[in-house]
Amino acid sequence: MTSSPGKITKAPFGVMPDGKAVDLYILTNGHGVQAKITNYGGIVVSLFVPDRNGVMGDVVLGFDNLGDYVKHSPYFGCIVGRYANRIAFGQFTLDGVSYTLAVNNDANHLHGGLRGFDKFLWNAEPIEHGKGGPALELTALSPDGDEGYPGALSLTVSYTLTDDDALRIDYRAKTDKTTIVNLTNHSYFNLGGAGNGDILGTVMQINAGRFTPVNENLIPTGEIRAVKGTPLDFTQPTPIGERIDGADPQLKIAGGYDHNYVLDHNDGRLTVGAVAYDPRSGRVLEMRTTEPGVQLYTGNFLDGTLIGKGGKVYPHRSGFCLEAQHYPDSPNQPGFPSVVLKRGREYRQTTIYRFSTR
Repeated sequence: MTSSPGKITKAPFGVMPDGKAVDLYILTNGHGVQAKITNYGGIVVSLFVPDRNGVMGDVVLGFDNLGDYVKHSPYFGCIVGRYANRIAFGQFTLDGVSYTLAVNNDANHLHGGLRGFDKFLWNAEPIEHGKGGPALELTALSPDGDEGYPGALSLTVSYTLTDDDALRIDYRAKTDKTTIVNLTNHSYFNLGGAGNGDILGTVMQINAGRFTPVNENLIPTGEIRAVKGTPLDFTQPTPIGERIDGADPQLKIAGGYDHNYVLDHNDGRLTVGAVAYDPRSGRVLEMRTTEPGVQLYTGNFLDGTLIGKGGKVYPHRSGFCLEAQHYPDSPNQPGFPSVVLKRGREYRQTTIYRFSTR
């Protein structure tokens, strides 16, 4: 099979309330796999990959226009930070200094606060002939005190659409003052096609024998618990919907799966964290990451009120997220891996979502 070189094109995607123009970058690899990414929030707007019959389909949830992302997006496809996931009561202590963050999830801080990186207008640099395939490099600066965080944080996030049909995301960050950092991408996947029913039949495997149980506010208790014997066990391929409505207290608290899994191989090497398979389309998603954890979220808060791309409705549990990350509330949990970034050090993270069929 021969393939043509990858390419990047750019199109207007709308105008921000302050009048700034927003662009959409279309990355296409040699096999015709295509990623559409906007510099607003670094959002993966669309991701077209083939099914087992070679028919292309868009496998991420999202909107057709900028306005819907600005007004009411539940973090569809975006870069999340400065701290992905939850920090209890929006408070933590670092080097003896107490910090108070913006609270935007009941009593907690979630995904960077009121104006996290998902709402940044990033600077974008397309790299058509990048190593491995066409790439988009996004840069931004989060100032000292942004949403309550210490230190000015300079950020670089690169999306590469590789020749082996993967979307590779490389994150880099540096600070001028000791701070905390935890970045991820928040794409909602539906391997049967965005808006084509729920994801309960998707077969999931997560290479994690343990997870971090949560309290009634979805904050980790500090325990690291074995998944064996619980409905959170995805060490063997299991349909997402097989046990999702069980009586386990963890499922009741979250309304399904919304839990951090402690990956078996979490020493910073790029290893397979999870594999998802859709029997309907034959599409397979393999997630590799350098991160120690992954949050499985099953679209529990989707309720059919959002109208997505092509006028399709996104009902309950119509997308799943595999958010590579450090554990939630790590700044307040001394037993969890550190999320501290010191001046002179560089935060580095790589996560790859590779697609194939069977």
